This record gives sequence, structure tokens and C-alpha cells, in this order.
Amino acid sequence: MPDDPGRFLTAGPRVGLRPFSPDDAEEFTARARESRELHRPWLFPPCTPEAYAAYAGVLIEDPARAGFLVCEHAGGEADGRIAGFVNINNIVRGAFRSGALGYGAFAHAAGRGLLTEALGLLLAYAFGPLELHRLEANIQPGNTASRALVRRAGFRLEGFSPAMLFIDGAWRDHERWAITAPETPETAEAPEASARR
Repeated sequence: MPDDPGRFLTAGPRVGLRPFSPDDAEEFTARARESRELHRPWLFPPCTPEAYAAYAGVLIEDPARAGFLVCEHAGGEADGRIAGFVNINNIVRGAFRSGALGYGAFAHAAGRGLLTEALGLLLAYAFGPLELHRLEANIQPGNTASRALVRRAGFRLEGFSPAMLFIDGAWRDHERWAITAPETPETAEAPEASARR
């Protein structure tokens, strides 16, 4: 795939974010299968075309979700290769303007800083064009790589939720990490005040 920055919703020096597409099933599921050892027991991305179709379909169609593939774009052999994904789930509008993050790097991209760059791009998009105020990442306490990623991005630890999510056959404890949009004169105004206008 040629290096065409216009194909991305947003891009940094090494990666770009673009929406999921049904056409990505083969590469995404191959990368997910290659990354099983890296992802388990924290993450279970779809590994078959059928599972991918269901997963991507929800991200594409549901207005309460925004899903993006993280793709390398620095040129060379890796150009356009899917490095991972970053999703915003459970988007709530109104006074809350919040969403929950889901993300993962594939094995060939792990440890190279690509997901750190992608998360920065996602935050700028979420707090800019998407007009969200808060993003939350729920992370199992033993997932040190994920905890380090959100800490680098500026998330703060807000609490602990026992038996929060059902993952891999059991209810798992999670830490709640969150970040809010940088405050500007426009965002500092109370939501009720702007609703009265």
C-alpha cells in the first residue's frame, strides 16, 4: 500500500489511525493469531474472519463506539501494516461526554512505541473533533504494560473495582484509569450553561 497520509483520519510521525473496514479481516486476524502469547490473559481480539466481521461490524455501525486501526506509515516494507487498534466504547454524550478505551498492539509492533503514539493521536481526536470530556481505561492490576501505557499518556489512577469485567471465563478485578480533556475557556463553562443557550 503506498504511503498516502490522506488515507488516515489522523497521523503522527510513524503511525496513522483509520477506521476499521471489512476488507481488513485477513490481516487483522492473522496479526491477532500471531499475537496470542503477547495478549493472553488480558486481551482476546478476533482471530477468525467470522469473529472479525462481528467485532468490526459493531465498531463501524454503533454510534456509541469509535474504532481505529493503528497502521505504520513511515515507508518501506512496513508501510500500511496494521500495528494494533484503539477503540472508544460506551460513548455517552450530554453532560457526561465520556467513553471507555480498548486497545492492543500486535506482536511485531510491541515495545516500539507505536501504541504510545497512537494513543496520543486518539486523545487529540477524542478531545477535539469527537468533543469528549473524559476517557477511562479499565486495566487488570497485573497488566503492567497497559498500566505503563496509560500512565505515559497522562491518565490518573482513580480506583479499584473488584470483579468488574467477565474475561476468559471469570470476573476480573480492574483498576480504573482516566484522563479528562485539557481545560480551555470553552470547556471550562458548565454544561448546563451551554445547554441554556
